[in-house]
Amino acid sequence: MNPLRSLILAAARNGATRRLVATAPVSRDVVRRFVAGETTEDAVAVTRRLVDSGLAVTLDHLGEDTTDTEQAEHTVRAYLDLLSALGPLAAHAEVSVKLTAVGQLLDEGLARDNAARICAAAAEAGTTVTLDMEDHTTTDSTLRVLDGLRREHPWVGAVLQSYLHRTLDDVLDLSGPGSRVRLCKGAYAEPESVAFQEPVEVDKSYVRCTNALLAGSGVPMFATHDPRLVRIIGERAQAHGRPPGSYEHQMLYGIRPEEQLRLARLGHTVRVYVPYGGEWYGYLMRRMAERPANTAFFLRALVTRT
Repeated sequence: MNPLRSLILAAARNGATRRLVATAPVSRDVVRRFVAGETTEDAVAVTRRLVDSGLAVTLDHLGEDTTDTEQAEHTVRAYLDLLSALGPLAAHAEVSVKLTAVGQLLDEGLARDNAARICAAAAEAGTTVTLDMEDHTTTDSTLRVLDGLRREHPWVGAVLQSYLHRTLDDVLDLSGPGSRVRLCKGAYAEPESVAFQEPVEVDKSYVRCTNALLAGSGVPMFATHDPRLVRIIGERAQAHGRPPGSYEHQMLYGIRPEEQLRLARLGHTVRVYVPYGGEWYGYLMRRMAERPANTAFFLRALVTRT
């Protein structure tokens, strides 16, 4: 693993570093580039702006690794409030849910029940839910919950990570009719026994999984900002007879916004992953670890008051 990436991921778990970053005078201004804000109103306002510009949205209420039932309930309530507040925007905006934020580390059944409440609210609002994937220790549990939720809500989306050795098999299992699958590279520190360590191997796996998803009968959702992979996705989609609109490009809020608009102008569905809420630190650190350019941007902002 890249030493800088390892350092940043370690910082994500360090309480002292967290306090330093969270209290730095410019931190909140910097965070606004990547996070919509802390409230439901902030999330809806950003969603409206993105939708008005021709983009779709998936909203993530930040939080994970919850080991408290009250906190899990707070997260569920936040999603219910958000889905109620979206109104007509729900035609273009869904939600992404981390199962560890709704109780997975306490009890898988609790997480399933809480996710089901969010799915029911999404169905009532006229939109969908995607289950975010986290580190490899939760993969099997997340896929079990996904399977249960899809029995009532077949539109529930899955997320698969190309850096895991197992992912191509999971893609083949999940790319059936109507299935929604987001493919990303992966943002957690994983051991060599379960994950590719070299970026070139992660990219090769991403392309293999891309081909499998495009050959399937579901709706692939390609989450990457890598210009080379975006180009390859377009080439492989054409080879598989997939027109724009039969698959999605997905990118993070605040990263390559002009590219998002360019793809949308070409007729592609481009969905922006919009996080919001107070628990922004872990999310921000993973974004820094993924792209050195993000790290440089954030560090410059910490030492300059511009």
